[in-house]
Amino acid sequence: MRRVTRPGGRLVICEFSHPTLRPLRTVYTEYLMRALPPVASRVSSNPDAYVYLAESIRAWPDQRALAGRLQGRGLGCGGLAEPHRGIVALHRGTRPAAAKG
Repeated sequence: MRRVTRPGGRLVICEFSHPTLRPLRTVYTEYLMRALPPVASRVSSNPDAYVYLAESIRAWPDQRALAGRLQGRGLGCGGLAEPHRGIVALHRGTRPAAAKG
């Protein structure tokens, strides 16, 4: 992402993430892995896509880990919003402007 973000440019990532409250996290994970696939098989022409979605959400780093990765790669974290108790996370970062001289 740093390579394709111009100097001084902003980066915004909106992602499904990990709920911040333990009880909600448990219910959400159970829903993703047990309820979503059967529902998807009844209503979607491509239910495997929903299985992949559930697995990729579980494998994705949590909010703090992703923010650390962005900072570690020079895309300073400009903020993190966690609407819906962390089920969705919105990361904002900026690539530093090119040094003059």
